Amino acid sequence: MTDVSAPHAAAARPRWDIRQVPGIGGLGLGIAAAVLILTWVGSDGYRQTLVTASVTYALIALGMYVPYLMAGSLSMAYSAYAGIGGYAVGLISTRTDLPLLLAWIAGPIVAAVIAVLLGLATRRLSGFFLAAVTLLFGMAFTAFLIDGERLTGGSGGVGNLRPLRLFGWMPSHYQVVVGSVIVVCVVAFLLDRLRLSPWGVIVRTMRDAPRAVEAAGVRVPMMNLVALALGAAIAAVGGGLFAYSAGSITPDTFTLNIVFLAIFMPLIGGSGTPWGAVAGAVLAVELTLNFPAIQASGTLLLALGVLVIMLVAPKGVIGYADKLRRRAMTLPRRRRTGG
Repeated sequence: MTDVSAPHAAAARPRWDIRQVPGIGGLGLGIAAAVLILTWVGSDGYRQTLVTASVTYALIALGMYVPYLMAGSLSMAYSAYAGIGGYAVGLISTRTDLPLLLAWIAGPIVAAVIAVLLGLATRRLSGFFLAAVTLLFGMAFTAFLIDGERLTGGSGGVGNLRPLRLFGWMPSHYQVVVGSVIVVCVVAFLLDRLRLSPWGVIVRTMRDAPRAVEAAGVRVPMMNLVALALGAAIAAVGGGLFAYSAGSITPDTFTLNIVFLAIFMPLIGGSGTPWGAVAGAVLAVELTLNFPAIQASGTLLLALGVLVIMLVAPKGVIGYADKLRRRAMTLPRRRRTGG
């Protein structure tokens, strides 16, 4: 007897389409941009330094994206979290014989634990008061690094880091740069998926209507702690990458200035997606470091650029580009209909 139901079942089965994967469009554009940037960099040492700075800014901005733009909790302690990641690399490299790769595991874990403890201590604060207290924590952490000379090397920091070895293979500086860019793409893609997930929807709703989320049975303080821990861990990865590329880490490596810049990066690139933080980091580094003619006034131009973007394109560069793309797609249809 012939089974006639099998062809119908196969026909009814939905076909898997990679274009339907959430966040895959952003990943594709991110990979294309990364390939162009790495091709431009080549073996030029100065350009490799610019990319390393962009990667560090991008990871700190991505770290702030979850608690700040998704959960609405503005913590200013990210200079400390990046410093923890950097000192994890420095201390494991110079004070132990452990594999250096462990530093990128230990640093984010320590940063996440400290972010949770700081979040518990400041759980009743929000807005300006939360920003002020976490800003003071960042300043206190810098003072600790200077005073704790036996552990941190004091104001001189930790230098002469040993090279990374992975199962006997020692990557070159360019290969480290390529790996750092891959890390940024993976983190941005995962955060984009997280933003679109049920957890991300709850966190974004919690930012606008925390009481409604609490009434639905979700523990808002716990969600905030998870967001803070995740952001601190990502920032620590960036700090570790920068310290390794620079070969040293000091208390002045990650100042509060980088936190203020990281706040504006998603606004420049576009706050609607984590890729906006990455685009904002690249633009910030280009404006402040890669234009010798305007290097002295790069920060001023960055501030003016943020102001112009907020007036002309409130959704950032990526949001404005997407708006132009939609207009271009609807233009042929309007011509056909005479609209």
